[in-house]
Amino acid sequence: MKHHMLLAAVAVIALSSDSMLGQDQEPKPPLGFFVTSTMHSGNLGGLAGADAECQRLAAAVGAGDRTWRAYLSTHGTPSQPAVNARDRIANGPWHNAHGVLIAGSLADLHGDIQRDTNLLFRDTAVTEKGELVNGRVRPEGTNNEHDMLTGSDSHGRAFSPGVSSRGDLTCNNWTSDSSDARAMIGHHDRQSRWNTSWNSSHTTAGCSLEDFKSTGGGGRFYCFAAE
Repeated sequence: MKHHMLLAAVAVIALSSDSMLGQDQEPKPPLGFFVTSTMHSGNLGGLAGADAECQRLAAAVGAGDRTWRAYLSTHGTPSQPAVNARDRIANGPWHNAHGVLIAGSLADLHGDIQRDTNLLFRDTAVTEKGELVNGRVRPEGTNNEHDMLTGSDSHGRAFSPGVSSRGDLTCNNWTSDSSDARAMIGHHDRQSRWNTSWNSSHTTAGCSLEDFKSTGGGGRFYCFAAE
């Protein structure tokens, strides 16, 4: 009898200890940033289609209660003004699928006050599932996919007309998969021989998925919670 009472007392203490440990641990911040786990051509269905993809992927991992936006700029047309990626995603803060802070504000994300103040690198720029995306450092026999579609300059804004002799840098406002179109990309792993920017490194060879792959990409883009 005493033996059973002792075991019961130990069990109560163990449960109490577990409960106290759970109370001491802070809850993981909600998902606020990810790289798409899916690949695409430059025809995303415009900003609306890209936003819908962000929303769909977030919902699949239980984060669909937030409003999600694709980090993409568009160029201006005679009927529509240009759209800046930075103006679409509120002011942060944003955490990845592991609860790691990416940036506390728009200014930190873009280095408005001090450059390189965000924490966006290959190990933190993970998918909505928390999975790594291949960069210049990757498993042998796999492709580099560090090119992230943005259509933006380093401050997250659309380019002025005429910046590129090959037309706009947004795959015709994310509606074209033509090899004659182009897009500006950034490097999620911050590694390159010439430009390590996370959002404005170089242009693609075209806007088909095969074009993206030829320069080190997979038609992925960044998604941010926009509230």
